[in-house]
Amino acid sequence: MAIHPSTKLLGILADNVMIEKILQSMAFRKFGFPKVPPLNLTIGLTNTCNSRCLTCNIWKKSSENDLSLNELDKIFQNIGPTLEWLILSGGEPFLRKDIVEICASAYKYCKPSIIVIPTNGILFNIIPKKVEEILKKCPKSRVTINLSLDGLNQKHDEIRNIKGNWELAIKTFNSLKKLKKYKNLELGIHTVISKLNYKEIPELYAYVKNILKPDEYITEIAEKRVELETLDLEHSPDYKEYSYAINFLSNELKKQKLSIKQLFRLKYYNLVKVWLKKHTQILPCYGGFASAQIAQNGDVWPCCVRADVLGNLREENYNFKKIWFNKKAKEVRKSIKNKECSCPLASASYINLMCDQKTIINICFNFLGEKLKCMH
Repeated sequence: MAIHPSTKLLGILADNVMIEKILQSMAFRKFGFPKVPPLNLTIGLTNTCNSRCLTCNIWKKSSENDLSLNELDKIFQNIGPTLEWLILSGGEPFLRKDIVEICASAYKYCKPSIIVIPTNGILFNIIPKKVEEILKKCPKSRVTINLSLDGLNQKHDEIRNIKGNWELAIKTFNSLKKLKKYKNLELGIHTVISKLNYKEIPELYAYVKNILKPDEYITEIAEKRVELETLDLEHSPDYKEYSYAINFLSNELKKQKLSIKQLFRLKYYNLVKVWLKKHTQILPCYGGFASAQIAQNGDVWPCCVRADVLGNLREENYNFKKIWFNKKAKEVRKSIKNKECSCPLASASYINLMCDQKTIINICFNFLGEKLKCMH
């Protein structure tokens, strides 16, 4: 019996986003059951950072109470093998001397399909060695290293507020490219689009595409977050400013043979544009349902924008599940479901897109269209 093209498409999607788990998350949000852990978990390993970005104040926060490796080990054991995406964030994650051991513990107990680590790239003599160790210890996870570049040369240094940051970041990137012999490494460039750099995005993109040639080039919008202590900063671009940058990037993407991942990226870019006009939830938000964050001090949040404290892991004997399903979490989920908040947070927005039926159907048809174009 012939297999319908759409069935093949769903098979391709299932390899990347675990259809069964997404359906469970959708039911959890709609009906309250089955009660499932998050698909996407971000862990803030430390607030300490060796950049002084004009778009982020996390480096001003204390890191005296960072979760230890032993504590993270207990948390990972409690969560178990349920995660699809694990983001190890900061601050600068590679300032944690035990980052290799942290990744190994997460891999052992949680078995994430994807481990994402953003970095400013300043520690050029440390990062490549650590990444190689992580790749060896997590062979069945796709390890994505996203190097932050917010402008070319001096512009990048101005935004990062560290002289020589650009040079060190490029040195790190070139060293990481030598690790492409490891099949589980994905090397990306990440840009935060703000009022400070939206005009320079075309020039930066040309350099990234033609010179650096990463596996992926991704962007997100600068926003006000409790986590980053940026509620008082006026760094977020308005609709016109963001559109200047993102329309260019979208048009560049459309010139390529688009993968499913890139089709999702186009959807995210447009979603942010719509949000900048309406400032309401454009799609049902799965923060607190399929997405979560653990702060460096053990607080569990539904997301890093609202940063509602659902509970503290140290106070609950590192029992993530107990906090995830407690009364406070239920109250916050109700608030999110009632659209009492909205934001364009990238990590949560991609989950929202993956849990939206209309988006999935649209992307299936678009992907099929891309395949048909290639056949002709």
